[in-house]
Amino acid sequence: MRAEDRIAEFNQRLMRLREEVGKVIVGQDEIVEGTIICLISNGHALLEGVPGLGKTLLIRTLAEATDIKFSRIQFTPDLMPADIMGTNILIESESGRREFQFHPGPVFGNIVLADEINRATPKTQSAMLEAMQERSVTVAGAIRKLDEPFLVLATQNPLEMEGTYPLPEAQLDRFLFKLMVGFPSMEQLSIILDRTTGSFDPHAARVLDGPMILEMRTLAREVIIADHVKELALKAVLATHPGGDYATGMTNQFVRYGSSPRGAQSIVIAAKVCALMDGRFNVSFDDILRVAKPALRHRIILNFEGEAERISTDGIIEEILENIRSGEELVV
Repeated sequence: MRAEDRIAEFNQRLMRLREEVGKVIVGQDEIVEGTIICLISNGHALLEGVPGLGKTLLIRTLAEATDIKFSRIQFTPDLMPADIMGTNILIESESGRREFQFHPGPVFGNIVLADEINRATPKTQSAMLEAMQERSVTVAGAIRKLDEPFLVLATQNPLEMEGTYPLPEAQLDRFLFKLMVGFPSMEQLSIILDRTTGSFDPHAARVLDGPMILEMRTLAREVIIADHVKELALKAVLATHPGGDYATGMTNQFVRYGSSPRGAQSIVIAAKVCALMDGRFNVSFDDILRVAKPALRHRIILNFEGEAERISTDGIIEEILENIRSGEELVV
């Protein structure tokens, strides 16, 4: 099949997926797009916002529109690793012998909703860390692989809210995107009220299955990125490191640690998906700039001054991107 035909089929599938999600979710176009990019990029997504903004509903709707296994984990302070991974249970067979049988936990799904993920303790987070990075879990010394596609879509309440724990930096780094869910506009809120307080009960039809998603992921990795465009992503990541050659004023003043190499990987693979969404088989500068903020905002660790001044990592990234936009690297 020609590249043009593969891109057209890719976008047709995405359009159908957006249409089905749009039957349930009002507005939040940027969040919906970011979540879909993570699905195609084989990366996990962290959605942050106050309760009641539809984060969980969005994830459930996306799972409803895909014909793959969906599971949900409600994170609480007393949640244990075995509640996530599963455990060995002693059973008695028909012959009377007693033996251990593994009962898988909810992490054995294709789309896993980790609801209010920052309400669990670090001990429990360690179980999620292995699943997110290795696509496997270890129970009683046995390593069990998770089925592909495997995607963790986590919701998080702001840390200022009671009963939350900050996620370990190593776990945050495993998320491809961190998406900030904002409050709907008056027009959007009116539509939400009409849909939720009347007799209308919308549902998304299934339009994608596992093999389709894996095929779309393969196509995304084949997208071409030129060296000078890739250099733009590298400079954006290096600019988050204080004292470096590309560091900005805010970086040097307010940042303790910058992004890991996973930040650059996230930018590039997400930019490839954006290129396909626009019907191109090559990554542009705009694709890099478009995904830099959600790919980097959770990978920048502020120093004491930055915390005290309540500096936003988005503000630091915006300064970096502004420098990049005005720099010679954008001159083709």
